[in-house]
Amino acid sequence: MNTPTEMPMIRLRGISKRFGAVQALQGVDLDVGRGEVVALVGDNGAGKSTLVKIMSGVFAADAGKMFIEGQAEVFATPGAARAAGIETIYQDLALVGNLTIGENIYLGREPMRRIMGFLPALDREKMHAAAREVAAHLDIEIADPLRPLGNMSGGQRQAVAISRAIHWNARLLIMDEPTAALGVPEQRRVIALIKQLKAKGVSILIVSHNMTDVFEVADRIVVLLRGENAGDMIASATTHEEVVQRMVRGHRT
Repeated sequence: MNTPTEMPMIRLRGISKRFGAVQALQGVDLDVGRGEVVALVGDNGAGKSTLVKIMSGVFAADAGKMFIEGQAEVFATPGAARAAGIETIYQDLALVGNLTIGENIYLGREPMRRIMGFLPALDREKMHAAAREVAAHLDIEIADPLRPLGNMSGGQRQAVAISRAIHWNARLLIMDEPTAALGVPEQRRVIALIKQLKAKGVSILIVSHNMTDVFEVADRIVVLLRGENAGDMIASATTHEEVVQRMVRGHRT
């Protein structure tokens, strides 16, 4: 977890966003340190998804500032956020079921080679090599890397989505409900992957309703309530009940 003398990987200050008559976010602050796991929690409609989309370059904030390792940034597109090292894994994973692991890792960024010196073709061997390399790096057990993702389990597909982010040198990994719709063994595998990434120095922001997962992996828990900060707590120094209290009623009076 970052100390007061360290520059956070990402720092948000005073982030606000309105959609018509709805004030989705109002003056939100958030820090994620280098190699820190932060859980972003709140009830439905609290503003979590909007904040993530601002960090990911999907939305532009109406007010406030974002800093990446101390450098002010404004992402006009998701591509700009990815170029800055921010990779987001949404709940639907954005994977293509009839493609292999390597093809999904390079989806939208496919490597090319030349046949007979001038004909362009996909470099499938490079994609498959990347799949094997990342699987070994994260200790992911996948029997056949050439098998289409549609034939893999939910936990394996989640691992592929994480692998894609790591292959592209993610400095901040944002994970939206990473264990939702997974069986218990697959949930445990994803939690183990998150711990591995943290040990390798990757900064991680988890959006989750699963408090068991939150307390197992998070260093800090940031609570949003109706688009505003309602708590920023060290996970080891708080309780499930305290977090729910903040989610429902905000700061204690």
